[in-house]
Amino acid sequence: VFIILGASGDLSKKKIYPTLWFLYRQKFISPDTKFIGYARSKITMDTIRKSTVENMDIKDDEQEKVEAFFKNNYYLSGKYNKPEGFKALKNLIDEVTGKKNSNRIFYLALPPSVFMQVSTMIRQECWPEQKIGWGRIIIEKPFGHDLASSNELSSHISNLFYESEIYRIDHYLGKEMVKNLFVLRFGNILFRSLWDRNHIASVQIIFKENFGVEGRGGYFNDAGIIRDVIQNHLLQIMSLIAMEKPLTTNADDIRLEKLKALRAVEALSLENLVVGQYIGDPNAENPKHHISYKDDKDVPKDSITPTYACAVLYVNNERWDGVPFILRCGKALNERKAEIRIQFKDVPGDIFCVGQLKRNELVIRVQPGEAIYIKMMTKKPGVPNDDGTGDSMTFVNVEETELELTYKERYKTIRVPDAYENLILDVFNGLQMDFVHVNELKEAWRIVDLALHKLTENKVKPFEYYSGSRNGPFEADELIKRVGVIYSGTYVYNRTRGQTV
Repeated sequence: VFIILGASGDLSKKKIYPTLWFLYRQKFISPDTKFIGYARSKITMDTIRKSTVENMDIKDDEQEKVEAFFKNNYYLSGKYNKPEGFKALKNLIDEVTGKKNSNRIFYLALPPSVFMQVSTMIRQECWPEQKIGWGRIIIEKPFGHDLASSNELSSHISNLFYESEIYRIDHYLGKEMVKNLFVLRFGNILFRSLWDRNHIASVQIIFKENFGVEGRGGYFNDAGIIRDVIQNHLLQIMSLIAMEKPLTTNADDIRLEKLKALRAVEALSLENLVVGQYIGDPNAENPKHHISYKDDKDVPKDSITPTYACAVLYVNNERWDGVPFILRCGKALNERKAEIRIQFKDVPGDIFCVGQLKRNELVIRVQPGEAIYIKMMTKKPGVPNDDGTGDSMTFVNVEETELELTYKERYKTIRVPDAYENLILDVFNGLQMDFVHVNELKEAWRIVDLALHKLTENKVKPFEYYSGSRNGPFEADELIKRVGVIYSGTYVYNRTRGQTV
């Protein structure tokens, strides 16, 4: 039985129900699986169905299968802080399964304010009896507001459930290119031998959105971009890049190496952080870029919540000593994109004309248009031009190009699964590799906690940047230049296959 707490919310309608339909349709889960939605809203399953089907990718010949799927779906209205509702939920579970005990997955698609109440009620009223059925609980971020609140929530959850029963979902860990990092790193001797401070000059992890808060101003103003993106998504990706090779592909071994990498990261300082907040650009062609963050009705006019952040972190160990990891993220920028850019050091003893050689880069585009490519130098075909030295016979024209793997071209017949499809299937199968361990969570909060409190205590005002700009505030570019990133600006990725980079 798969129970969705918060079944009437947007996450359930746009992601969870469509994912369950996909897994059911593809026969990745048993056709006998039952699905129960629970929420405070006084609605019916028909209401949820009507608001969900538009997100379910239903083919014309699948109407019979759709009907079979929804016959296995139920809905119950109840409060989150009253045991009566959860007693009724338990009775419904028993009724739809025809037995008192069954394997149960509980998905908390809920605001963090009710996590403790709901998890307590689940444990007391609905958890399967030991040795008769297993139970698993999925918790959506944010896992707390700072280190103290996260530790409090973790302690509460740990007192109710075993760590092996808890699945803290960070959907970026389910994305195809993030999952591919593991194979890229440890399945290719080419990259393994270059993956250290002797060859890598910097690592950038970039997250860009081309829209603002747009109706989520109340939530976002309380969280801010560092809590919303850096503390979870980007630090998880960073741990996969920085980790040492695990003993096996077992989840425990992988999470141990991720944890060791996070423990080696210095706490973020304000000196290595630039925060920004978008303002409307009156000259922008797109009207949505005329709107400022503070124009949102739920955002206070004196808000100093950052909508952009550029953070530089360092991993203090033998492999990465001195290499800057730059985490950049922002709303209301020029495009939607998430990618990893690993910039290698300059070629020592350059024998070509000054300025011709550009730094090699390995770029992993997470979204949209999944791709991996290497920016490299090659000889430009044709007769060389005279460089002005009078020795044209020894002169070669050098240019930047790419070796690339674009998924939509290489894997034309393969559907790239959605992150939630990957992760929810993992929960059914009891696989925890792509979920956040409690100790990883503590370290991630430790890294950003001090900077978050200093931003608030010192009332640090974010730098302004125009909505629709490429990189956010100018000061962020100055920061990454200071730590050694070199952007030549001479290369544009093929627009028919990907995006300008």
